[in-house]
Amino acid sequence: IKMKFDNILSEINGFGKFQIKLVLIQILSRITLPCHFLLNNFMAAVPSHHCDISALDNGDLFGNLTLDQKLAVGIPAEQDGTLSSCQMFSVPQYQYLSGSNSSEDAFTVQCWNGWVYDNSTFKSTVATEWDLVCSRKGMNKATATVFFIGVMVGAPLFGFLSDKFGRRPLLLVSYLSSTIFAVLSAFSPSYVMFVIMRFFTGISLKTIICADISADVEWFGVEHRTFSGIIISLDWTVGTWTLVGIAYCVNEWRMLILAVTSPLILAIIAWRWLPESARWLTANGNAEAAHYYIKKCAEMNNRTEYKNYTVVDLFRTPKIRKLTVFSGIVWYGVAFTYFGISLNITGFGLNPYLTQFIFASIEMPMMIGVYLFLEKIGRKPGETGTLLLTGLCLFINMFVAQGNLRFSFLARLGVSISPLIMLLEDVWHLLPAVTYCAVAIGSGLVASLLPETLNTQLPEFIEDIEKPR
Repeated sequence: IKMKFDNILSEINGFGKFQIKLVLIQILSRITLPCHFLLNNFMAAVPSHHCDISALDNGDLFGNLTLDQKLAVGIPAEQDGTLSSCQMFSVPQYQYLSGSNSSEDAFTVQCWNGWVYDNSTFKSTVATEWDLVCSRKGMNKATATVFFIGVMVGAPLFGFLSDKFGRRPLLLVSYLSSTIFAVLSAFSPSYVMFVIMRFFTGISLKTIICADISADVEWFGVEHRTFSGIIISLDWTVGTWTLVGIAYCVNEWRMLILAVTSPLILAIIAWRWLPESARWLTANGNAEAAHYYIKKCAEMNNRTEYKNYTVVDLFRTPKIRKLTVFSGIVWYGVAFTYFGISLNITGFGLNPYLTQFIFASIEMPMMIGVYLFLEKIGRKPGETGTLLLTGLCLFINMFVAQGNLRFSFLARLGVSISPLIMLLEDVWHLLPAVTYCAVAIGSGLVASLLPETLNTQLPEFIEDIEKPR
C-alpha cells in the first residue's frame, strides 16, 4: 500500500525538535536575503549634492568669498529655494551678493567638474563613488534592476537544479557562490564589474529561496504548514532589522556589502547538519535515503511510483496550467508592489535608517495577524483582500501629501522592473504610484481565481491537481 508522505509526517510528528532545528539552522542564510534585496536603500543612496564649483575660482574676488557666498554666485536655486543638484553658472554671478535677482548673462550649464556630496549620513555610496546622479541617475537605479534580473534568471535555473540534484547540495553551492560574488562586488574597481558581480550574486541568492524554503516546508505536516510558513517569513523581518543595524554602524558601501554577507559564513559551517528533503528523495525514487532521514526525524521527535517533471508539465493539463498562470501573475504583482515601495523609502523624507526600521517593525505584528487570518478564513480571501487593500491605499496616497510620499520567476521579473518605475516620475510625478496601484489591484483580482488550500493535502503529482478535490 502506497502511503502519502503527509501521512508519514503525521506519524513521526510534523512539527517537532527535528523541524525546529532545521528552521534555526537556516535562519543564518535567510536573514541574508533582505539584507541584499533591500541593500540599495543604503548602498546606492543618493545624498544631497551640488556641482563642484572649484573651477570658477579665478583667484581674485571668488577666492575671498565664504562657502555660502560661493554657492550663491556659482549655483542657481530651484523654485523651492534649494540649490540645484545638476546645474551651475558658467561664470560667477556676483550680482546675487547684493540681493539682485537679475538673471542677465546668467547662463547655466551641466556640472563639468563633478559633484560635491553631503557625507554626514553616508560616508560613501555607489552613487557618490561613480557619480551616478543627474543624467546618470538611471545607472544608479539599474544596479537594483540588474541584481533582481539575476534573481529572476536564478529562479528557473536553480529551481530545475534543486529538483534534479536535491535541496541540500544546491544550498551549499548557493552559500559559497553568493559569498564569493558578494565579496567580489565589494572590491569592484569599476561600475561595470560591480553590476556584473551583483547580477551573479542575485542568481546565487535565488537558490536560498528555492531550496531553503522548500527544504523546510517539505518537512512540515499539513496541520503545521501555515504556522511554518509564517515562522519562516519572520526571518525576513529579522533580516531587515539586521540590515538597519549594520547599515547604521557601517556607512561605507564596500564594507556594508561584506558585513551583510557575513552570516553566510556561519551558514556554510552549519550546512553539514542540514538534512535532505525526504519528500524530494521519495519523489525521485530514493526510498533508502528518504527512510534514513525519516528515521532520524522520528528519533529526534521521539516517535519511535517515481516521476520526473519539467517546466513544460506546468502547462500540460488544464488545472495545472491555470494554476501556473494565475500564480505567476499574483507573484509578479506582490513582488512588483512590495519592492516598489521598499526600494524607495527615501521618498518619505525621513531618516532612511528609521524608515527602514519602521517598515520592518510593522511587518512583525502583521505576520501574527496573517497567521490567524489564514488559519480561520483561508488563503484566497487573504491574498485577494490584501492586494486590493494595497491598491486602494496606493490610490488614496496619490491624493495625500503629494510630493512627500512615494510609494518565483515572474515575481523576480516584477522586482527587476520595479526600481526603474520610479524614473517615470520625470514623465508625470504620479505615474509610478498609478503603476503600482494598477498592478496591485489587477493581481488581487487574479488571486480571487486561485483555488483555496486551507487544510488541504499538498499534491505530490500533477495528476493529484487534476483530480476533483
